[in-house]
Amino acid sequence: MRILVVGSGGREHALCWAIAASPLVTKLFCAPGNAGIAREAECVPIGVDDHDALVAFCRDSAMEFVVVGPEAPLVAGLVDKLDAAGIKSFGPTAAAAVLEGSKAFTKDFCARHHIPTAAYGRFTDAEAAKAYIREQGAPIVVKADGLAAGKGVIMAETVDQALEAVDAIMADRAFGEAGAEIVVEEWMIGEEASFFALTDGEAILPLAGAQDHKRVGDGDTGPNTGGMGAYSPAPVVDDAMAARIVKEIIAPTVAGMAAEGRTFRGVLFAGLMITEAGPKLIEYNVRFGDPECQALMLRLKGDFLSALIATADGQIGHFHLRWHDETALCVVMAANGYPGAYEKNTVIAGTEAVESDDVVVFHAGTARGEDGRLLATGGRVLGVTAIGKDAAEARARAYAAVDGIDWPGGFCRRDIAWRALQG
Repeated sequence: MRILVVGSGGREHALCWAIAASPLVTKLFCAPGNAGIAREAECVPIGVDDHDALVAFCRDSAMEFVVVGPEAPLVAGLVDKLDAAGIKSFGPTAAAAVLEGSKAFTKDFCARHHIPTAAYGRFTDAEAAKAYIREQGAPIVVKADGLAAGKGVIMAETVDQALEAVDAIMADRAFGEAGAEIVVEEWMIGEEASFFALTDGEAILPLAGAQDHKRVGDGDTGPNTGGMGAYSPAPVVDDAMAARIVKEIIAPTVAGMAAEGRTFRGVLFAGLMITEAGPKLIEYNVRFGDPECQALMLRLKGDFLSALIATADGQIGHFHLRWHDETALCVVMAANGYPGAYEKNTVIAGTEAVESDDVVVFHAGTARGEDGRLLATGGRVLGVTAIGKDAAEARARAYAAVDGIDWPGGFCRRDIAWRALQG
């Protein structure tokens, strides 16, 4: 089969890495790709938001299957355009992708279908939001309703911080039009986890659990980011907890979306808080996590592409995936200054030298300079991912690889998987 992966980040590199191993692949493309993805696939210079050009490329190149990686083209309806052109793809339609496209929709959806989540209010008026915050008190969480690249969530420890967050999102438009509406939520107490499941709109195939590290600094300090590291499996999601997550959150979501005429086909990524009362939904994403995907792909056994095709074909109920028992861990190397302003086009050396059977360096924001040197072009730049018999061994291998990469313009957190290792 001729396969196209849409996207250019670390998630897409991990997807390409896994898909390239499938015996079904005769030719793999990625649009637009990056310097690392170029090792696995032929990169095509078409942006993820140029839907007409992507459809035309698929038609002209006899593409047989498309895997859409990032959330923005899913929310904007790329799968709908591919469907209309008769091109099979993996990912939800725009009507289903609203689960990530609008946090307010998802909160109301959870209320309709009795899915456990944080108490909340939704607001298009800043003064009404501030009145709600003063009434509720702090700590409290303020979220931009729309897509904000993982950064549209502000954890306010005081009422004043929450009021400032409302102004930053709604008045200053810190996250653009994503902040035209906001959701204000209860601050939940517990341990965060990521849970993934493939669904064809009816059947559900749970994947592995993982744990992400959203804050930029060690000890979960500083502003939220798109993710500074992840590991899988996460001890907090044991078999019993996974079964509860499917029963109480994933299954009613799949059934509810179908009942509302928004049948969901693709991957459901539930960001969860594991509380004393059980799992509660923080938010839904409608694509694989980044950097969770990097860790998951190292643990996966078998043909991943076949699972994606079975999802698109409505056959995931007859499919099984197996996982290595080992732990996989991803350390994100980001450009100095991220998630704020950062310098671009700094030189990186040594990425290939640190790779082995146990270590893969997935690329996110990278490109090749005219002289062939590897350049950092984004905020999150590399996902140094290792596998080991347990979290301690995987972490040791990942950080040894990080230390072997020569990139003065970058940094990373040094405590990935601290929860798994503290007890």
